[in-house]
Amino acid sequence: MNISYFEPLSLAWNRMKIALFKPFDLHKWFVVGFNAFLAGITEWPRGRGSQRVGDDGSFREFIEFPRTAWDWLISHPFWFMTIMFGVALLIVIVIVLTWLSSRGSFMFLDNVVHNRAEVANPWRNYKKEGNSLFLWRLVFGLICFGLFVIFFVIFFTAGGHLYRDSYYDKVPVLFVIQMALLFFLIAIVTGYISLFLSNFVVPIMYKNNIPATKAWGRFLSLFGKHPFHFLLFGILMFIMTVLVIILTVIAGLMTCCIGLILLIIPYVGTVVTLPIWYTFRAFSLEYLAQFGPEYDVFPPAEESLEGATA
Repeated sequence: MNISYFEPLSLAWNRMKIALFKPFDLHKWFVVGFNAFLAGITEWPRGRGSQRVGDDGSFREFIEFPRTAWDWLISHPFWFMTIMFGVALLIVIVIVLTWLSSRGSFMFLDNVVHNRAEVANPWRNYKKEGNSLFLWRLVFGLICFGLFVIFFVIFFTAGGHLYRDSYYDKVPVLFVIQMALLFFLIAIVTGYISLFLSNFVVPIMYKNNIPATKAWGRFLSLFGKHPFHFLLFGILMFIMTVLVIILTVIAGLMTCCIGLILLIIPYVGTVVTLPIWYTFRAFSLEYLAQFGPEYDVFPPAEESLEGATA
């Protein structure tokens, strides 16, 4: 089987041009952009802080931070209750957004597959699949949260013992490297699972009207036969995402930061960058279609042409 990477990308680019620019329809942009916004509503950018690992004093304070924070909360019951309420409210908001994103994933996918701009019909037609995706993502999110909690408990507990037992007078570089590699491994595995879910499992659910668990079974069977191709797809998607971010920032700066302001506005930013989201969504579908007609979610050429001229 000859698996290509650039041909599906070229096909996805052409689908995007036909859907969004031939002809240009502002109403369609806002409708499809709304579905894309719902689909990606939980994919927030993650910021990165910096820590001066070379400063033993600052690193010691960092390791002792959980204990210090807990002592402070115990001594300030009002703030403790306020923070707990905020955490509970945040959990509810995340659950609701995950549900909306799960339903929106099928709405956006349906728009791309059939080259149309609809909200109500795909919302109703893929209710069962959207709810199944939501439940799977909810359980997966809890597992990921548990893994990272365990990691940080190990990190802060073991790191604190290193200092309290006076084994180290300097920053434990080997310990930091080991923890960083473990964190990187967890991030890579969970990242690939999320990538496969949105790019391949959801289309399989969409095509066959099956729940998430059955779709995962079909994808894993395919993955077992072609692991290298799918792992390489993930690397390519990562590189493309980085390039898009760089080009977007450059374009925003060239507009005297007006473009950057538009991008940070919810929904508006998705509409402005809709060609990118549309191309990425179509790219994974075109890539998956190479593995056989049972994985091709696009309608026959005649039906596709009718959708483009409708």
